[in-house]
Amino acid sequence: MAQVYDHGGGVRSLQVPIPDNPLGHTLVYVVDTDRGPVLIDTGWDDPTSWDTLAEGLTACCTSVGEIHGVVVTHHHPDHHGLSGRVREASGAWIAMHAADGAIVRRTRSTRPQRWFTYMTAKLEAAGAPEEHVAPLRAARPRTLPGLAPALPDREIVPGELLDLPGRRLRAIWTPGHTPGHVCLHLEEDHPARLPGHGRLFSGDHLLPEITPHIGLYEDPDDATVTDPLGDYLDSLERVGRLAPAEVLPAHQHVFTDAAARVRELLTHHEDRLTGLLSLLTEPLTPWQLAVRMEWNRPWDQIPYGSKNIAVSEAEAHLRRLVKLGRAEAVAGSEPVMYMAV
Repeated sequence: MAQVYDHGGGVRSLQVPIPDNPLGHTLVYVVDTDRGPVLIDTGWDDPTSWDTLAEGLTACCTSVGEIHGVVVTHHHPDHHGLSGRVREASGAWIAMHAADGAIVRRTRSTRPQRWFTYMTAKLEAAGAPEEHVAPLRAARPRTLPGLAPALPDREIVPGELLDLPGRRLRAIWTPGHTPGHVCLHLEEDHPARLPGHGRLFSGDHLLPEITPHIGLYEDPDDATVTDPLGDYLDSLERVGRLAPAEVLPAHQHVFTDAAARVRELLTHHEDRLTGLLSLLTEPLTPWQLAVRMEWNRPWDQIPYGSKNIAVSEAEAHLRRLVKLGRAEAVAGSEPVMYMAV
């Protein structure tokens, strides 16, 4: 049965399951507008998830066919996955920030073998051992799951009000988790009159208990060195200054005191950067650093795909340290190593 919660003021949430994932579900929000309901995210593209979404909308006295639009906080499949099916069933538009829209277009045009070649090269450059890289090198897939996400119809422009008749929903660009992640500020009085400035749909940017992953999403043909952790910390501070009365995240549960949670996350990342400097008293590759970092389980118990995510997290922190002048690459090292300054 679909779990539906009424948050008041024409806003409800549905728990749409994520198959075989410890997160359990994505909170999909249904926002009433003068032209029909609009969804904030849609959930994973899976038959059970689709059925749950449809059941939940029925419980909200509407249906998939009546959806007016879909606002996607970011391109990850547990948020954007069902957007295409919703559009097919209803004719709804799909809106996304341009930076994540570019990732969707690149993903759709990427041949599976090129993706495996790119990932192999990235892991080799990070210093991954041959036994980890070998499965990617040997892969010869004809197709790759998730390589055809729906193209958006509309671009979310940061700072602008979205075209939701009868509502005031403003886009706040919050890069870090993905380059085009957006939070959505509902600039309306809280229905329970809680103190603060409206409500914030925070996607994966601000979660009550989870520290969001900082992602590296780079165009293989673009040599620009990005600083996603720096982007995330800057956008965290922007969200904290909004001082919303309530935060409606995409996972876990609704919470208040966004400013306190922002402070916790800022402190967490500063502590982590300081801890990494103590590891970088000797030259380390991003892989070696990831192996030595603290995770929620021992390194040898982390699944294969999650190790790749951990290495990108380590690299994101290394880039931040380099940009701050607190670490530097070791000249002539191959694969590249880093040391504290």
